[in-house]
Amino acid sequence: MTAGMQGTTTAVRGPMIWFRGDPFLTSREDAFVHEPDGLLICEDGKITAVGDHTALRARIPDGVTPVHYPGHVISAGFIDTHIHYVQTGIIAAFGSQLIDWLNHYTFVEEQRFSDGAYATKVASAFCDELLRNGTTTALTFCAVYPQSVDALFEEASRRNLRIAAGKVLMDRNAPDALLDTAQSGYDDSKALIGRWHGKGRNLYAITPRFAPTSTPDQLEAAGALWREHPETLMHTHVSENTGEISWVRSLFPDRSGYLDVYDHFGLLGRGSVLAHGVHLTGRERARCAETGTAVSHCPTSNLFLGSGLFHVHDAKDPRRPMHVGLGTDIGAGTSFSMLATMNEAYKVAELTNYPLDSIKAFYLATRGSAQAMGLADTVGSLDPGHEADFVVLDPRATPLLAQRTSRVEDIEELLFVLAVMGDDRAVRATYIAGALAHDRDAPLDRGTPTATAAV
Repeated sequence: MTAGMQGTTTAVRGPMIWFRGDPFLTSREDAFVHEPDGLLICEDGKITAVGDHTALRARIPDGVTPVHYPGHVISAGFIDTHIHYVQTGIIAAFGSQLIDWLNHYTFVEEQRFSDGAYATKVASAFCDELLRNGTTTALTFCAVYPQSVDALFEEASRRNLRIAAGKVLMDRNAPDALLDTAQSGYDDSKALIGRWHGKGRNLYAITPRFAPTSTPDQLEAAGALWREHPETLMHTHVSENTGEISWVRSLFPDRSGYLDVYDHFGLLGRGSVLAHGVHLTGRERARCAETGTAVSHCPTSNLFLGSGLFHVHDAKDPRRPMHVGLGTDIGAGTSFSMLATMNEAYKVAELTNYPLDSIKAFYLATRGSAQAMGLADTVGSLDPGHEADFVVLDPRATPLLAQRTSRVEDIEELLFVLAVMGDDRAVRATYIAGALAHDRDAPLDRGTPTATAAV
């Protein structure tokens, strides 16, 4: 049972979409489910039934009145596979390229997280922003300080969010105040795993920042830690920027490429999520596919820093398909909204001569991201047995959206308009483990949701 949700039953009615397969690899009909008038029943934090309202209404438990969202779209909650909670305060910091941006803004801001009170303040705002944007699961970097991890997991636990996070490992090429050592990084991470991993909905991610800020000794320690705790995730960056790739080559001259650095130290495999991967070679993509290593596509960040264009069609090549999720990459990323992230992913795909339709975009933001994190049996779908995390989207959230969506001809066009024009305003409600966690029109301190109650 989901922590804190035992004995509760909720039901929600309205148009629903979710995925049972990968639309990059199979037909739309086999991958995508649309219920024009759906019913979702949740018990003890998990989905127990989903389908057509008329067919299922007899299964609504006595005393439970469904919350009705007519004219909305109910989807599995969004899953952000790469974000930095400790960079929330530096979104929209004017930047040049990656390394200069890190030195001028990121490393300065992250030093503030040595203060536990500051970490708690930012962690609280970060979790609320996720909920406001319909994001119900996130994989995030913390700072080098263990107290920054504690603060995030404490705030996430208060909201029952599913968060995967880890202390950043850095023992070189950063300000002294942000450096650990191979041994202290290992020890601190091991203690945090014991304190948080699997407690409630919390997951730990072993988190070397990226190869240039870790010595071979530290990467070896990270690999050893992951072998000792294979149930955790592994989270880092790869091939984001051409200058970064050259830097890695100079630091690890014995390795055949950037990805091979992580491969050599045992950091590839199922549960390993590498952010960006913009400049992975064909051979490197094949190695990711072979090992089950996932990539988080972060289009708003890649465009903001001028890092390059991620070729999603190459990553999802049916001959060697990789696991790919979407990431906002706050704070180089420019929005917490996964709808805005889908918008930019579409534009990046257009620039690489690959039309990314709305079905594939919503897949990447839900089940695709769950697959990337190795959580496809847990979150990212409305199928029974999954945790009852879902978002209610409002196609009439703004006058322009209402005007445009009044003209759509099918669900695929409606989703495309939401992805291109939507943002946090289109998130009508967010449910966590079957409980209302955010209501755009009725903040929780005002009581129950204002959607129509109907059977």
